[in-house]
Amino acid sequence: MRYQTTLAGIDWLEMKARLAADDFDNGRSAEQLQRSFEHSAATVVAHTGGLPVGTARALSDGVCNAYIVDVWTFTPYRRRGIARQMMGLLEERLTGQHVALFAAAQAGSFYQALGYRVEPGGLSKVLGTWLQREP
Repeated sequence: MRYQTTLAGIDWLEMKARLAADDFDNGRSAEQLQRSFEHSAATVVAHTGGLPVGTARALSDGVCNAYIVDVWTFTPYRRRGIARQMMGLLEERLTGQHVALFAAAQAGSFYQALGYRVEPGGLSKVLGTWLQREP
């Protein structure tokens, strides 16, 4: 397994196809997916055999607050420590910050084992039309 913390050489069309095939596609185009990762404070992509099998990224103000998103491990590769390794690589770059994330209920125990606490009261809102940025 190779863990990449830069975005050099990523095939975004392949990444989009892998995410869609694994039911982890939120509708972003390959170009939007690339922009999402490029605008992140920290990223990790796990590869094996030249194919992406995991992603994780963090948004951050670089001072005190960060938010982890897009944590994904290709289904046949789950429970092998890939997500744990990716989270560790992200956390190394977020020292001193309050790190938040949203996770599906079934993933809660994974994040709790990494030291995350359940905090009630999360809220969200989509502004405008999903994935459509106004000029």
